[in-house]
Amino acid sequence: MNYVLLALSWIIFYTLHTLLAASKLKRILEVKWGGAYKWYRLVYTLISLILLFGIMIQAVLIPKTTLIPKSDFTDYLGYMLAGFGTIIATKSSKNYSIKRFLGIKPSSMDSEELITTGLYAKVRHPLYSGLVLIFLGYFLFAGTISSVVHLGCLLLYLPLGIYYEEKNLIVQFGEAYQKYKAAVPAIIPRFW
Repeated sequence: MNYVLLALSWIIFYTLHTLLAASKLKRILEVKWGGAYKWYRLVYTLISLILLFGIMIQAVLIPKTTLIPKSDFTDYLGYMLAGFGTIIATKSSKNYSIKRFLGIKPSSMDSEELITTGLYAKVRHPLYSGLVLIFLGYFLFAGTISSVVHLGCLLLYLPLGIYYEEKNLIVQFGEAYQKYKAAVPAIIPRFW
């Protein structure tokens, strides 16, 4: 039952994440909130952080049930994947203002540019690539059922999350994003 509740918590998190990022909702709130809309991203971030904190507390309280036996190899591989994922996630946010991303410094959508260099020349969503590696590394290191739930929920969400995020990006950047989308893979780079 604990794992079902954990999965439901992730479903709620990802659903709210997608709904709150929807262009239609943003347009409605921009009209209703007026000048206060500039703080929407901060509200969005706070809601996300509260939900993530709740999921982390829930995960810590679940009794640990091991799924794969621990070994030096799984520990090492887990650390390597999670470390590499952290580097990718960190580098992917290098081109963004952290204050703007969190909503501490309000910005308009007009001031944003389409980034297609660096990691973004290899994959359209390097943050998601990094998260997959982090969650996979955590699974290999922990080897618990709850770590499989975390990874499984992320993997199930990504196609939907990418679909809706890219709808917003097409609205924002138009033909430029369409061309970029056709040329660059979503989360797994082409090495050939």
